[in-house]
This record gives sequence, structure tokens and C-alpha cells, in this order.
Amino acid sequence: MTKKITVLGTRGIPDVLGGVETHCQNLYPRIKAHNDVDICVIARSPYVDYRRSEYRGVKTRAIWAPKKKSLEAIVHSVLAAFAACFDGSDVVHVHAVGPGLVVPLLRLLGKKVVFTHHGPDYDRQKWGYIARLALMTGERWAVKYANEVIVISQVINHLITEAYGRDDAHLIYNGVNPPAPLDATMARDTLAQFSLQPGQYLVAVGRFVQEKGFHDLIAAWRQSGVPFPLVLVGDADHATPYSEELKQLARDTPGVVLTGFLRGAALQAVFAQARLFVMPSYHEGLPIALLEAMSYSLPVVLSDIPANLEVGLENAAYFRVGNVAELAEKIAQRSNLPAADYQPYLARYNWDTIAAQTMQVYRQLTHSTG
Repeated sequence: MTKKITVLGTRGIPDVLGGVETHCQNLYPRIKAHNDVDICVIARSPYVDYRRSEYRGVKTRAIWAPKKKSLEAIVHSVLAAFAACFDGSDVVHVHAVGPGLVVPLLRLLGKKVVFTHHGPDYDRQKWGYIARLALMTGERWAVKYANEVIVISQVINHLITEAYGRDDAHLIYNGVNPPAPLDATMARDTLAQFSLQPGQYLVAVGRFVQEKGFHDLIAAWRQSGVPFPLVLVGDADHATPYSEELKQLARDTPGVVLTGFLRGAALQAVFAQARLFVMPSYHEGLPIALLEAMSYSLPVVLSDIPANLEVGLENAAYFRVGNVAELAEKIAQRSNLPAADYQPYLARYNWDTIAAQTMQVYRQLTHSTG
């Protein structure tokens, strides 16, 4: 019987921006709520304000990490792996291909390992050759040596089957929460902070890295001629020339609003009251931000990358990735659409189902290996 699960590969929970972080924040409290298990999520110290804490029944522990993008994930993952060696865990669950580099180490230390592949991070444009090689190695080692592999999309499943011959992965999607009722005061005050009006702005959400395509979005929004402000929710974890140039471009473009990182009710207030959600990404795993926009019934415009296409929306929602003129046309067309009904699409992204499926992987591993 699975009694203790240690989780690594995330920057931390709760309310740390990022797809893996949102995934873990939603997944593990649900597993804990329905199972007699002890779960500890290991966080990276620069992103949280605790050393040890608890979130909705899930233990959290911060371990030091250098806040340097080329070293952060691997250094922290090695330290977390050695910590997991002595914590009495039955299963160590590793998230993402960068931390995947430590899967062989965990196996050598005698651990049973589950690995979740959230997407080929080496495709991200911010990485240089050495970093990209390390991420590809992390993917290869994690897929080869993990006892069980979880993929969050069929696109990733096909990737690891073709590249590594691993055809026994568990397809378990990302999830999305039903929108909570908006606090009227918070909703009003948050929009007032950024001089926004309900239903009178476009929104995009993500870290300020090149593969998110926000530079394309600003250019396309200007070309579209729509009279509504463009709101960019996010920032960079680590300042880079690209992130600084993007912020300067936004400041120099009248009508573009930078909110910085938003969390909790403030993020919900900006998301829920938008007119249109735009995702111009060059790379995604399975984008939780898109699922959240759909949960708020926002009309959407999406790049036609495989992860976005897998959601299966109508063709009119997509534009050819990197095509600024086509993106501008889609923004102009879709900024006047009414609220959309996405319930048929969202049914398979249920967190309770995802938690049950993940727990079944843990049980299968511990029962099959003694």
C-alpha cells in the first residue's frame, strides 16, 4: 500500500506561477483528500516564503536552489533527490524533463519513481545548446528509467513512443477548476487598479519568455485596430534581454497593460472579466491557462501548435503560429464574439478524475514491485 509520496520538479505550491506548479497545486490536495497517504511537495526556496509548511493537507518543504535559469532545476532536483532518499517515501514523483535528469539517481538510491512529462521543454526558444542538450537528456533518462510514466497529452504520448519506444505511458490530462463566484469588490478594485472596464479588454497570461509569442501578440494587436486594451498578465522568473525588451515594447505601445504576476482572486478577476483570451505560443505542453480561459467562457484565439490543436476547438479559433497578420485578423474577428460554451470540451479535464487516475498509478507501482 502506498503510504508516502514525495514530489519534486515544481517551483513550489501554493500560488507559484507556472503550468507544473498549477498542476501540482490542484492535484495533490485532491489525492490527499480521498486517500490515506502522506504527501510532501518539495519547493525551490526562492519561490516560497516557508521552510516547512502545509497546504490543504499536503506537506510542503523548501530546499535551496540557485535562482539562475541554467542551474536552478538540476541543482535543486539533485538536492531534493538526496532528501527523498532519507524521507521514507514509497514513491517519488518527478515532474518535467529538466528534473528528469535525476530519475536514474533516484532509481540507484532504491526509489520507485513516477515521471510526468509536461512537454518537450528543450523546444523553448530561451535555451542555448548546452541547456537544450541537458533537457533532452533529462527526457531520455526519465522516460527510460522511471518505473511509470505519465503524459499530459496525446501529442507527448506519440513523442515518447516514437523517440524512445515507451508505449506503456499513462495518458492523464491537465485539469481545470470550475470558476468560483467572483467577489464583486475584489473584481471591481482589481480592474480599477489597472484602469480596465469589465468586458472591455483582451488578455494573455504567461511568463515573459520568447516561446509565449507575446512580441507577436503586441504587433498583431496594433495591426488589428481593436479599440480595447491588451492586458499581459505575467513577468519573467529571471530577467533576460528578451523579457526586458518585451516590457519596454509594452510600455512604448499605448493601450498595452502590464499587470505583473497575479495570483488567486486578483488573477481570477482579470481572467473572468476579459473580452477575449489570446495564446500565441510557439510551445506548450497542455496549457492550463487555455483551460482556465475556457472555464470562464471566454472567446479564444490560439496558435495552431499541436498542444493547442489537441483541445479540439473550432478551426476559426486557430491561426498559423508566428503569422502576425493572421493573428491580427483573428483578433479583429473574434473580439466581438459572445461568451462561449466549452463544457463539452472541458469534461475530460476534471481534477477529481485526474487525481484518481494518478493514485491508481501509485497503487499499481507499489503493488507490482512489492
